Amino acid sequence: MAHVVVVGSSNTDLVVKTGRFPKPGETLVGGDFFLFQGGKGANQAVAASRMGAQVSFISKVGKDLFGKQTQESLEKEGISTRLVLEDAEKASGIALITVNEHGENTIVVAPGANASLSPYDIQAALPSIPSHDFILCQLEIPIETIIFLANYAQAEMKNLILNPAPAQALPESIYQQLFLITPNETEASLLTGIPCDSEADYPKIAQWFRDKGVQQVLLTLGEKGTYFQNSIQEYRIPAQKVIAVDSTAAGDVFNGSLAVALAEGMPWKEAITLATHAASISVTRMGAQASAPYRTELI
Repeated sequence: MAHVVVVGSSNTDLVVKTGRFPKPGETLVGGDFFLFQGGKGANQAVAASRMGAQVSFISKVGKDLFGKQTQESLEKEGISTRLVLEDAEKASGIALITVNEHGENTIVVAPGANASLSPYDIQAALPSIPSHDFILCQLEIPIETIIFLANYAQAEMKNLILNPAPAQALPESIYQQLFLITPNETEASLLTGIPCDSEADYPKIAQWFRDKGVQQVLLTLGEKGTYFQNSIQEYRIPAQKVIAVDSTAAGDVFNGSLAVALAEGMPWKEAITLATHAASISVTRMGAQASAPYRTELI
């Protein structure tokens, strides 16, 4: 069984469906309200678990009702909560999500306890994790924690996958420590300063990251699929045509599924195709973790 380590955020998602997004200062009467388990780290951990991997998840929640619900939900997914730490001072993270009639979303996150997941927490947790080769992380936890992970991965020869979401400035040194970076169009443009508007832009962006030292670059392009580049391969994989209901965790499902496929030793094209299939199923369902498909659904 593949083993993937996921380090990242845990949130509770408060979701409202609406016909359109409100303008500044405008109040809209929305539709249905949902409460889901979320957070990019937890979403990716659940996606990886449903793909059949053994998942070690390191995160931090508040000592409150939302934190308790998060741990109970993870345990139901077969993910050990031994390394889901509690912060007695801060509340659990929440995300306020609005989903329009096209399945598009806007998200505002209050990080809460996620903001206190420290390098010390990671350092204390890592020795107790079984043998692993792949670590997956995002940017909803402190940047100093990401830097610690990158240094650890380099020193221990682990493959670090960074999903740079939400996008923020990264120290130059971190790029050469990454096995793979997986930005979407917005994140890629913000990090590189290069527009990500057309097919001609994708190779330029990928080369920018590779010039910084990243081994592999995978741009996730929503309904346009993906673009992949490393030193010997370059190709596009189209997205599957589906009717989107909620795109909230599509990127998380993609990244969690991809990490499992790579940990299983799949070739790049096969691994990306599997992850694309999983993400395409997720957008046809409401919710974050609730939308992640099981491996049997990909057959």
